Amino acid sequence: MTDLGERRGVTGVDTVTLGAELRAAVRGAVDFGKTARALHTMDASNYRRVPLGVVAPRDAEDVAAALSVCRAHGVPVVARGGGTSIAGQATGTGVVLDFTRHMNRIVSLDPEARTAVVQPGLVLDRLQEAAAPHGLRFGPDPSTHARCTLGGMIGNNACGSHSVAWGTTADNVRGLSVLTARGEALAPGAHWRGAPEGLRALVEGELALLRTGFPVLPRRISGFALDALLPERGADVARSLCGSEGTLGVLTEAVVRLVEAPRARALAVLAYADESAAAQAAAGLLPQGPLTVEGMAADLVPPSAGLPRGGAWLFVEAGGASEAEARARAEAIVRAADVTDAVVVTDPAGQRALWRLREDASGTATRMPDGTEAWPGWEDCAVPPARLGEYLADFRRLLADHGLRGAPYGHFGDGCIHVRIDFDLLTGAGIARFRRFSEELADLVVAHGGSLSGEHGDGQARAELLPRMYGPELVGLFERAKDVWDPDGLLNPGMLVRPARLDDDLRFAPLPRRPVPVAFGYPADGGDFSAAVRRCVGVAKCRTTTASGAGVMCPSFRATGEEEHSTRGRARLLHEMLAGEVVTDGWRSAEVRDALDLCLSCKGCRTDCPVGVDMATYKAEFLHHHYAGRRRPAAHYTMGRLPVWLRAVARTRTAVVVNALASVRPLAALGKRLGGIAPERQLPRLAPETFSRWWHRESAGRARGDAAPRAGGAPPAGPRVVLWPDTFTEHLSPSVGRAAVRVLEAAGVEVVLPQAGRAGPVAGGGRRGARPGPVCCGLTYVSTGQLGRARAVLRRTLGLMEPLLTDGFPVVVLEPSCAATLRTDLPELLHDDPRAARLAAAVVTFAEALERCAPKWTPLRLDRPVAGQTHCHQHAVLGDAADRRLRAAAGLTGELSGGCCGLAGGFGFEKGHIEVSTACAEDQLLPAVRSAPPHAVVLADGYSCRTQLEQLAGVRARHLAEVLAEGPAPHGPAEGRPATEE
Repeated sequence: MTDLGERRGVTGVDTVTLGAELRAAVRGAVDFGKTARALHTMDASNYRRVPLGVVAPRDAEDVAAALSVCRAHGVPVVARGGGTSIAGQATGTGVVLDFTRHMNRIVSLDPEARTAVVQPGLVLDRLQEAAAPHGLRFGPDPSTHARCTLGGMIGNNACGSHSVAWGTTADNVRGLSVLTARGEALAPGAHWRGAPEGLRALVEGELALLRTGFPVLPRRISGFALDALLPERGADVARSLCGSEGTLGVLTEAVVRLVEAPRARALAVLAYADESAAAQAAAGLLPQGPLTVEGMAADLVPPSAGLPRGGAWLFVEAGGASEAEARARAEAIVRAADVTDAVVVTDPAGQRALWRLREDASGTATRMPDGTEAWPGWEDCAVPPARLGEYLADFRRLLADHGLRGAPYGHFGDGCIHVRIDFDLLTGAGIARFRRFSEELADLVVAHGGSLSGEHGDGQARAELLPRMYGPELVGLFERAKDVWDPDGLLNPGMLVRPARLDDDLRFAPLPRRPVPVAFGYPADGGDFSAAVRRCVGVAKCRTTTASGAGVMCPSFRATGEEEHSTRGRARLLHEMLAGEVVTDGWRSAEVRDALDLCLSCKGCRTDCPVGVDMATYKAEFLHHHYAGRRRPAAHYTMGRLPVWLRAVARTRTAVVVNALASVRPLAALGKRLGGIAPERQLPRLAPETFSRWWHRESAGRARGDAAPRAGGAPPAGPRVVLWPDTFTEHLSPSVGRAAVRVLEAAGVEVVLPQAGRAGPVAGGGRRGARPGPVCCGLTYVSTGQLGRARAVLRRTLGLMEPLLTDGFPVVVLEPSCAATLRTDLPELLHDDPRAARLAAAVVTFAEALERCAPKWTPLRLDRPVAGQTHCHQHAVLGDAADRRLRAAAGLTGELSGGCCGLAGGFGFEKGHIEVSTACAEDQLLPAVRSAPPHAVVLADGYSCRTQLEQLAGVRARHLAEVLAEGPAPHGPAEGRPATEE
């Protein structure tokens, strides 16, 4: 396939001269490097086009200067916001203008006039936050509201779930400031204000065509909105630019309307037998004046969602001046609806959880229930709402005729559906079917009086088919309008008019056709690393700048604000590494290495990413190949092999000596420099006695009968668990292990440890037996990409654990990162060893062990508030439901924050990471602890989290096991008590 840039004559440009002239003319950033180009090859669509370079302008003067240089070289320009476009219009082969870095402010906000002046790179949620104290909001709210920009919304005429109440973006724009490709500054508004020369004459010569050529429906987004220029519609030039996808002018500022936000909201979830029944009912609810009428079918809703019984649902939101009024309106909607079941939710947290189901659908829909990939391309067709049910039935039949599958959802009240379809975009036959289906679906939409795009714009996905919707005469008028605004054809060529073919420039074309040899098994992707990387479809949930609830992803992006350090950015670089065109060094790529360097391996994306991108695993895989046969960074030999060094200290019993040497500043500084450790960090103190040595000593004392009884006397003879002596508990924080033993035994649970030489307890059980063997989860090896060593360590561990696995004992892992490694990395790394899956299935957390083995036991009531953070790996892999129930049983009240502590194992100790590590801690953890009541218990089950709190805030945090073991505090705040560590 020919690159669109070649067809547009971009080849032959002297990029060195172009870059130099842009740097001389623009005060913002100009980047023609591999990383910048790779990061901007794709948006959230099926398309990929490689730009020459990226410019981040500081202001309108910079935009004008960049346009002038590009015009002189005949280079196209593409304006880009959050890059969440689904039709390909945020990609281009020339120069990309990235407005998110600098031109991202609210210029002014006038509560009296209910308007705001914004720059194009402003993220929608920042505008909502600024308007909220005045009881106002911007009406349109796409599901990407946490990362989409106002410029992108205006370019696509975005809508969102509240469009039934507040309309599209075009309905909420009052004026624009734009620059034409030839540098003319215009201020488009109503009554021909800001129109370029020749536009009025063009329109007034085609009034009849403009009055009859457009379908009448609320979500007609396709094509140019030239009908907004009709005299009876106010000749609104600003409105006509909305939805023009950056093809007519470059937006530098916008005046937008704000609407009054309801003081309270209630969400009615209406259940129907199937999606057709829900679609047929949607239009009938509009007279009730709802704020939303959103539809979802069972294909996209997990059974655990707790929705009322049905096969499809409408999410219908009602507003009011009070919760009671909002509920009353929602209940009236339920009464007016013919439903099989319904529920009304007024709790804000409950509503947010339900809306997250809807907002994440753009990602979750990219996987069929059987794991098959599904793609956009026909993401947002719209028909008159009254015809939606009939259209959906025809749409399902068309899918079946082509052997395709998809799960429709979306804005049923506006007749607009979203759907991802399991197109085969990797083979010639599959791509040919994609084209045939697209042509037939376009005809079907038109037959129902609809629009090819009802929200996301035409871009490259649908522009080729616009003649089927509008006819050649009106499309010809679109082309003439384009020539008035952009006579040189430099603004986003290939979009809307004179379009590229819908099956050209597909993002998958340059990827390898055979699986790449890899270390991990990638079971959810058929063992194919390319398929794993393809998971990232660009919805950019990882680009949110503020944390949401218990979410974690993506801490490094929130710390830096750089696309390169987002999950999506890293996935883009890995994609380009596999493609081999921009990033040409394969696994040896310095660009990919540098982008992954600030990945904390928090695993947050594994859960928070709607499509389950697992960047921690991808990073480990990359490092494994990148350093194969090469010298590694010093930190890989020190912290990456931490278990080896700590066991050596334990064997020689030199912990006291090591601690003493580490306290000598010159020696500590030398050691940190040689070990690749940040000079700002304090070296952790080693425990004089390891957890397992304490266990052996206690066991020997009990065998002799001279050990002090604990937990009510002899070890219980109840259910048995294996307590995993992870590296951190064993050598650095044995008090956690001791506390866990005390609590488990108090609950009637017998505790054993893996034994040296052979696994399993000795005859008779209890604590008697040899010292525990060196079982290890391999965490430090995995996180540094030493996967060969990780495999060897894990295979040895499986050999030691095999008898216990045969007996079926639960394996209690106190350190969340180690538990997560055993649950996920172990079976994926040793996918050929059935013992790995058995051990992974046996792993339980401390709270899960108590719940499973001692369901009737209750802890002492502590009745204290808590502060701290849910471990990122626990959030992403393990879940914390059992921990929440255990805390509630102990009277530990309050919520733990989300996010990542920023230490993340060795990450925060590595040289060069201290700034990002601290910023991550300041995102949620440190503010949560600072704002906690003085008598709050600070909880942190992870050793890294506790260390981060101690080193950055001077706060002593404890594992939940320690808190329960110590019981109520008779002498004030627990944090004021002397440490019980060694």
